[in-house]
Amino acid sequence: MTVRPPVPPFTGETAAAKVQAAEDAWNTRDPERVALAYTEDTEWRNRDVFLHGRVEVIAFLRAKWDRELGYRLRKELWSHTGARISVRFEYEWHDAGGQWWRSYGNEQWEFADSGLMSRRYASINDLRITPAERRIATA
Repeated sequence: MTVRPPVPPFTGETAAAKVQAAEDAWNTRDPERVALAYTEDTEWRNRDVFLHGRVEVIAFLRAKWDRELGYRLRKELWSHTGARISVRFEYEWHDAGGQWWRSYGNEQWEFADSGLMSRRYASINDLRITPAERRIATA
């Protein structure tokens, strides 16, 4: 069995470490790497899309980052208890036409004993922004 520390139950410190690890992984825009943080049978809701399993997650992330160009994300620990973590996030990206967007949202995460995420539920809203309004620098 794959173990991905830190594992539940989370403390403030280990929950913050989990959030930072997720931010770092998502900013690679590497679907295969990101998917390794989730159980094989992970369950997701992302906006109005429902996914089951790593294979669907990888396909979803590939399409996402083909569409959301220049993607850069920031996550913030909101709360935690036991095997659950809540996160506030925002990310910036531009579409193929050059329009910049800031996407805001909240995620609810639940983890297996292994430290792999078994459930991820994300609610997201998008705001059109100008390049001058960007707050998240690209790496």
